[in-house]
Formats: sequence, structure tokens, C-alpha cells
Amino acid sequence: MGEPAVRLVALRKEFGTGDQRVVAVDGIDLDIADGEFTTLLGPSGSGKTTVLRMIAGFERPTEGQVMLGGQDVTTKAPFERDVNTVFQDYALFPHMTVAQNVGYGLRVKRVPGPQRRQRVAAALSTVRLDGFGPRRPSQLSGGQRQRVALARALVNRPKVLLLDEPLGALDLKLREQMQVELKAIQREVGITFVFVTHDQDEALTMSDRVVVFNHGRIEQVGTPSEIYEQPGSQFVAGFVGTSNLLQGNAAAAVLGQPGVWSIRPEKIRLVPDGGERGPDGGRRAALDAGEIATTGVVREAVYTGAASRIVVTLDAGGELVVVRPNVTTSAQDATELRDQRVTLVWRRDHVYRVADADAD
Repeated sequence: MGEPAVRLVALRKEFGTGDQRVVAVDGIDLDIADGEFTTLLGPSGSGKTTVLRMIAGFERPTEGQVMLGGQDVTTKAPFERDVNTVFQDYALFPHMTVAQNVGYGLRVKRVPGPQRRQRVAAALSTVRLDGFGPRRPSQLSGGQRQRVALARALVNRPKVLLLDEPLGALDLKLREQMQVELKAIQREVGITFVFVTHDQDEALTMSDRVVVFNHGRIEQVGTPSEIYEQPGSQFVAGFVGTSNLLQGNAAAAVLGQPGVWSIRPEKIRLVPDGGERGPDGGRRAALDAGEIATTGVVREAVYTGAASRIVVTLDAGGELVVVRPNVTTSAQDATELRDQRVTLVWRRDHVYRVADADAD
């Protein structure tokens, strides 16, 4: 596989002293492969941004090492590292044109004018902003300013590009468009991207690998499908997407096994009124081989447009959330499910045991 683009070894960062000491990053180890799009995902205060700042050189670790391309850069200044950072606020110079903003770093490095102009034009073309060079930042939309900030970082041809929640200021629709664009640009230029976000959908959409942070530690590292389908802890199951947890008596009654189990809401099939009548006279869903069923009562049903979100109180105890696409369902159909008895059905192989917990 070769030398990783980024290697973090026993990395630790503390702020303050004595009783005021706060451990922001608690001894993490992480390798990021060359050319990989890796996302550091976690809630506010989980340590992900501090890790990014230590890679960039804006913070010095209390302990541990930062390696870039096999070289120890732990004590080096930011300008001595072959990385560039794109921030959420973009930090564009308002008095400069787009081309001047993009070429500023090259001018500081005394790159000759003709070569600088050529590289600026190529960087703007990469981010789909051909012809925007003469404009000022004030004449651009939020998405266009974001692309200028990206071009300014790419024009220096860094080995690693660090992105600190760069889409956070965009509206939802533009944000979704830029997620697709950003991943396409990363594939095109082949640079290692390290992206920080607290948005789970964003991480799953763009990443080759996701690193989930919690309280300064890494909870799980994996591909988006591994993180989503096979959460390694209760925290990951609850933080990444919407997850149901079956545990305690409910797990034993429904699954026949103790422990804590995760099942994603879109994996569950809801059968109103219990489905077909069984031999005992009661109503229950018809099951295929490898399926599990349990019964309950709909406590809440919410119509969200593309899907309905249905909360079911189980007869065995606890609750499960079902997300059902609204292929034919209307808002009235969804609300009419409230207080109805239903059967929930899912495949046994869609239930995943959470490794870090036992049933209470």
C-alpha cells in the first residue's frame, strides 16, 4: 500500500493545566492512505477539528507524532508542511479578484507570472469556474465562493488537503450539490482529502473512509457502508443515521438472544393490522425464510414528504422506528396509522449486534 499520506501516532492534545485541564484528543492512532477521501465525523467537542489543526500545524500535540508522507512534521510550522486548509468562512480577500485570490499563495512563493496565470486558470477550470477570474468575491454566490477557496488550496498542489466543515454555511440544496462536486473534484485531482464534519449524511455521501470521533477518541473507522450497516458501538449506531436498539428483555423476547442489537429503520417492513390471519385466529404477517416479526402499537406517525416516520411501541417492550417510502402514501394515510396494532418484519441478517454493550 506504500507510505500513508497521513499517520497519527499516539496523538494527544490537552488544553489548560491542573483542575482546568481538558483532554481534547486522547491518544489516537490513524493512517490515511494516499489519494483517499477520509472524513473525521463527530459531534461538537469530539476532537475532530483539533486533530485537523494538529495535522495542519496550527496546534502542537501534547504527546505523539504527526507524520506526512513518512516524515515527522510534529514540530514543524504550517508553512513547512505540504498541506493546505479550506475553512468554513473561506477567508477570501474582498479587495482582490477571484484570480488574484487563487494565485495569492503562488505570488508569495514567487512563482513567475506566466506560470502563475497558467496554474490559476487550471485550478479555476478544475472547480468549474472558467471565466470567473476577473470577478470579485462579492459578485459570487456562496457555492462559487466555496469553489474559489478550494481552487486557492488546490493551486499549490499540496499532498494533503484539509477541509474544516467547508460546506457548513451553504443552504441544504446547494450543500448537497457541492458534496457531489467535491467528491468528483477529489477523484479528478487525486489528492488526499481530510474532511471534518458533524453531518452524518455528508460523511456517508463523500467518503472513502469515515473516522467516527467521540470524547477525543476514535469510536470506529470504516467505509461508509461498514459504519452504517455494522456500527461498532451504541454511540456509532445512534449518531450515524437513525438506528433502533433492541436490548434487555425486548431483545430476548424478539430475537431469542440477549445483548444489544441494532436495526436500521428502513430495513423494517410494517404490516398494518397484523397482516394475514394465523392458525390461532390472531392476525400476523406472513414471514419468509430468515425473517423476524414482532407486534406493537403505532404511537406516532409523521409524514415527511418522501417518506413517513413511524414510531411503534412494542408488546415486548421498548420502541422501534420505521421509515417507509411514500410510494402511494399520503399525509392522511400516515396519520391514520396512529394507535393501530401492527406487525414489524425484518430479515435476520439485517440485525447487527453492537459489540461494546451487554443487555441490561
